[in-house]
Amino acid sequence: MNRSTSPLVVLLALAIDIVFGDPPNKWHPVAWMGTLISKLKGQATIAQTKADYNTGVGISAAGMGLSALAGAIVEFVSRHLPSSIRLLLQALVLKSTFSVRGLDDAAAEISTALKQNDLPKAQQKLSWHLVSRNTDNLNEPQVAAATIESVAENTSDGVVAPLLFYAAFGLPGALAYRFGNTADAMLGYRDAEHEWLGKFPAKLDDVLNWLPARLTAMIMVFVGRLLGRNPQETLEIVYINQAETESPNAGYPMSAAAAALNVSLEKVGHYNLHPGGKSPNRDDIDQARVLMWVTVAIATLLSGIFATRRSK
Repeated sequence: MNRSTSPLVVLLALAIDIVFGDPPNKWHPVAWMGTLISKLKGQATIAQTKADYNTGVGISAAGMGLSALAGAIVEFVSRHLPSSIRLLLQALVLKSTFSVRGLDDAAAEISTALKQNDLPKAQQKLSWHLVSRNTDNLNEPQVAAATIESVAENTSDGVVAPLLFYAAFGLPGALAYRFGNTADAMLGYRDAEHEWLGKFPAKLDDVLNWLPARLTAMIMVFVGRLLGRNPQETLEIVYINQAETESPNAGYPMSAAAAALNVSLEKVGHYNLHPGGKSPNRDDIDQARVLMWVTVAIATLLSGIFATRRSK
């Protein structure tokens, strides 16, 4: 097995995620990252000055550096362990950087609530698991759209991206990416508290996810072909709609999902991806889950192939 990356590590990490899901927060490296970010955030003045911007830079640099170092230590230590234990240890660490089962479970809960005609419960589950905005006034198509959007975006930055960084840079790359993405999730807001503090983490996350977002979209275009969609039409929809979102990356997987499922994904007052598609419903959430799993399977295969090539 290669000392830095291995396709077996990728496959075992995915299997662990499918069977066991996420560990409790006290054992979860991403929860530790969140705690570190919260502590470092306390150093900000919240005065909308360059000092806060520099604090954001420092949080990203220090956190990603420490995360990469932790990954390097795990790889170094595991070299001296029996191959089976080395494989398990690295897979456990890699698994901590993504969660497919958690994303699927969240979408399934929302779909189930809608199938039970319990819109308030679906709104509540959506707010708890997938979005930060108020969901109380969303109707069923809007709840379905928000769920599909979140599944598509999180497939990219929550699964494909860490697998891609692992394939390219080993555990240091996967953990460093996860810290950068977590810093953006916690700090990258356009409000009085985070406007300057979160500028650098947000821009860095845009850079980190540039390739994963586009790769995820291309995989979804291919999967859409398996679902009976015309690849050329799907690509055209992605090309036309990807710039509608504020994020330079999120529009790619979201537009690809809209095209692959032939649904219109609208966030009122912000964007409407593939307006020519049908209004999404509870069944489309389940189709989005299928799209996610097939996309993850292909991304896992591709990252495994790349890891194999690196080992030669």
